[in-house]
Amino acid sequence: MTAKQSQTLRLSDLSARKPTRFALTPGADERAAIAAELGILGIEALGFRGALTPRGRQDWTLEADLAARVVQACVVTTEPVATDLAEKVVRSYVADLPEAEGEEVEMPEDDSIESLPATLDLAAVMAEALALALPQYPRAPGAEFAGLDHAGEGVDALTDESVKPFAGLSDLLKKAPGKDD
Repeated sequence: MTAKQSQTLRLSDLSARKPTRFALTPGADERAAIAAELGILGIEALGFRGALTPRGRQDWTLEADLAARVVQACVVTTEPVATDLAEKVVRSYVADLPEAEGEEVEMPEDDSIESLPATLDLAAVMAEALALALPQYPRAPGAEFAGLDHAGEGVDALTDESVKPFAGLSDLLKKAPGKDD
């Protein structure tokens, strides 16, 4: 399967005896659309290859390899930062998954389990896996955050030391009545 062919599979149409293999390699326009959706500068390369394997009568397991080269803005300098990603992706689609009830729901230990859909959009699984794999705080080589020093004229800028709750306590104790200096 290529990116130009259908990326949505109806699970009931797949073989219940053997894995269904897939390989997605989105073109430049598709990668640009995914990058825009994820709010990153670009995706230079993207591949998603794997198989959907039947488990029992109705359940399925997706196992795939995600490989990508993404470009994000450095959190310090905003310079472009390229990162190579290689991730294993595993999803289990279960037919009899109980529905969450109530306002507060505990997250299951295995976060790869999902309710069995009628159709599976492989491109959506790929985009979700890519979003989860992105570095949260990309930094250009050698980029160091030196802090900001911005205050109006005649006003002392806040520093890490001045905002500590007990920073001035020793000065107050020295000035307290009855202290010998």
